[in-house]
Amino acid sequence: MRRFALIPFLFACMAGATFAADYPDHPIRFIVPQAAGSATDNVARILTSVIGPELGQPVIVDDRPGGALTLGLDLVAKSAPDGYTIGMGPIGALAITRHMVAKLPYNIERDFQPIALVARGHLLLAVSPQLPVKSVAELIAYAKANPGKLTNASSSNGSPGHVGGEMFKFMTGTQIVHVPYRGGAAAFTDLIAGHVDMMFESLQSIAPLAHAGKVHALGVSGAKRSPAFPDLPTIGETMPGYLAPTWTGVIAPAGVPRPIVDRLNAAINKALVSEAFKEKFARIGDEPAGGTPEDLPQRSRRIPPNGAT
Repeated sequence: MRRFALIPFLFACMAGATFAADYPDHPIRFIVPQAAGSATDNVARILTSVIGPELGQPVIVDDRPGGALTLGLDLVAKSAPDGYTIGMGPIGALAITRHMVAKLPYNIERDFQPIALVARGHLLLAVSPQLPVKSVAELIAYAKANPGKLTNASSSNGSPGHVGGEMFKFMTGTQIVHVPYRGGAAAFTDLIAGHVDMMFESLQSIAPLAHAGKVHALGVSGAKRSPAFPDLPTIGETMPGYLAPTWTGVIAPAGVPRPIVDRLNAAINKALVSEAFKEKFARIGDEPAGGTPEDLPQRSRRIPPNGAT
């Protein structure tokens, strides 16, 4: 009897393998839960430019910001588990919003299939050119001398920049007003113009503005300095214990057949070590990651203690 009980399982495995052999045979939708021009969108567009040719089909970025990153992830969770809808899963969406949104429209562990960890990176602490500070120490002193007057922009509620800013306030005992935006682009415009004073933002998103001198970079949030800004100190060099690294991965709806998961994972890992990807990625300051699908849940279950990665 046990022999016959295995038959449906074997047929399911054969069907999945057959389906995967033809995968993909039409374009793949790649949902990004943040606005165009955001850190997550930038990584997605670099990645899709490389994995599309590897998979033999276009991988089309579909930006769906809103709901503290939940709108885009909800679309991924409720899509057919056939490998033709995948999404970016940044730290904000997978590890932060569960602590900030009272009732998520999905269960992160149950409703998503991890595909691959794509990148590790930093937040950059930048200030408006109009703000008279040149270092993290000067910013802290200015904030303490002007309680409640400084404004800290973020790309959205629940974003890494939001959390990085709140941790900065907590550790320094300062009063700084959080100003959430619907995406990083509008926040950048107001930061440059001096309508807001400071911002914690993913390095690869705001780095071009810092290099161009349109905003003043004060520090990076990781445990060590970034190769993109080797002369820029970490925030922790002034504030011991401050760590707020970032990471992002690729996810799919739960139930995607394992052969398709493995096909996507292999394509992403191959892309991460390709010269085309490394050349584009080096300009944004993040570090390519990679690994098995199982490496991503280890990061998404919780925010690592003390920012450890």
